[in-house]
Amino acid sequence: MKTFVLAGGCFWCLDAVYRTLRGVQDVVSGYTGGHTIHPDYESVCSGSTGHAEAVAVTFDPVVIPDDIILDVFFSLHDPRQLNRQGADVGTPYRSAMFYTDDAQKWSFEAAVERASEYWDGGLVTTLEPLGDWYRAESYHQDFFARNPGQGYCMAVARPKVNKVRKSFATYVLAS
Repeated sequence: MKTFVLAGGCFWCLDAVYRTLRGVQDVVSGYTGGHTIHPDYESVCSGSTGHAEAVAVTFDPVVIPDDIILDVFFSLHDPRQLNRQGADVGTPYRSAMFYTDDAQKWSFEAAVERASEYWDGGLVTTLEPLGDWYRAESYHQDFFARNPGQGYCMAVARPKVNKVRKSFATYVLAS
């Protein structure tokens, strides 16, 4: 098993999409990349902690290759937007990849290179060493599945789930 920690806007969307993929064993929403110990959702959203909303995606690379996990990441958000995704604005919503070792950093660099061709350059995605990881509050875990009628889920997360189901159909779990 491998785990990648990725941030690309609100963690609800990343969580929703990765849970639809074969080979993904776990997705945990949380906070990383900041300077405050044990941040909570309100403090992270304020931008005062320096943390990003992120997901830790644990997957079996025999079933779903690293490259697919990372290409899905770059299909879920616009990595050219600095510190924002849509209406979510501030450093908590930055595009970032948090690596644990040199091998992960190289894999992330290669993914950025591939994505820059798709997005025609200008990516602002940062590669940062993974520091302290804080699990988000329980109500953020698997938020989309537990709140499918919630406005944000319907307007923002659902289209992203549908896009990945179409673009990465080979790796999507059977419904």
